[in-house]
Amino acid sequence: MKIIAYGIRDDEMPYLKQWSKDKGIEVKAVAALLDESTVDQAKGYDGAVVYQQKPYTASVLDKLASFGIKSLSLRNVGVDNVDADAIKRNDIKVTNVPAYSPSAIAELAVTQLMRLLRQTNTFDRKIAHGDLRWAPTIAKELDQMTVGVIATGRIGRKVINICRGFGAKIIGYDVYHNPELEKDGIYVDTLDELYAKADVITVHSPATKENEHMLNDAAFGKMKDGVFIINAARGVLVDTDALIRALDSGKVAGAALDVYEDEVGIFNTDFGSFDAIPDERLKNLIKRENVLVTPHVAFYTETAVKNMVQYALNSNVNLIEKGSDDSQVKF
Repeated sequence: MKIIAYGIRDDEMPYLKQWSKDKGIEVKAVAALLDESTVDQAKGYDGAVVYQQKPYTASVLDKLASFGIKSLSLRNVGVDNVDADAIKRNDIKVTNVPAYSPSAIAELAVTQLMRLLRQTNTFDRKIAHGDLRWAPTIAKELDQMTVGVIATGRIGRKVINICRGFGAKIIGYDVYHNPELEKDGIYVDTLDELYAKADVITVHSPATKENEHMLNDAAFGKMKDGVFIINAARGVLVDTDALIRALDSGKVAGAALDVYEDEVGIFNTDFGSFDAIPDERLKNLIKRENVLVTPHVAFYTETAVKNMVQYALNSNVNLIEKGSDDSQVKF
């Protein structure tokens, strides 16, 4: 058995090498992403392990199938960039890593929320200019607030547990109710009810066609004045222009964004200077003291990276040997 792994970073290599040694399975690590220019390298392999934000196009998937590769394992959760028609047409089986580390995402979401409430960004800028005064930079306390959690899957539940530790009141919205949370009575019936009641709204939904720009002008209009927005899920869940308008009006008191709807080709890139960042809306957000932007790093912990690599490789072996895996994605 031979597996090719695309988009392998330096921080992933130790875990890939250890897995290959432990399993006695050859894995070819390719630094480049899987696309039309690199797909030919997969010829002669039994399966492919991949990670990327750019699309898995029909032409690339057709090419993999022509090489006899019908086992594709993603090292991440999202599959919205996979051409579903090509997957079905070629009978390619796909797995993802649905829970590489829910704690990693949840911890950053709450860390950024606390930074917003304590206005650490403002204090950092004041102190850099020699201003060590307290006022007027007064904080809010999380234990006095209602946190609205949109989507109560693995990550959402971790966020709930952490926020409960601070003493916050929790309300949640999800099409599918978790039985334990149901017993606690946290669920509201509609998003509109969550918008109306929450002081903090943190989003942990997958990206679908139905919820693209879920947080738009209409949604912001239904929220409390001075609401805080946290998005460590998918950039397309938030209408960036609407968020900027809500920040300008004061409807949104602060936002923490680990994802951005136009992040592909921008995040995880060194532009050399702030002015060279080729996105004016993103720069608008970064410049604001009440907005915290991180470049899609919530997942980026040692635990999560190890799990992403090794879970994906294990799933790929199962697809090759058994034709199925517990983390198989249905298209």
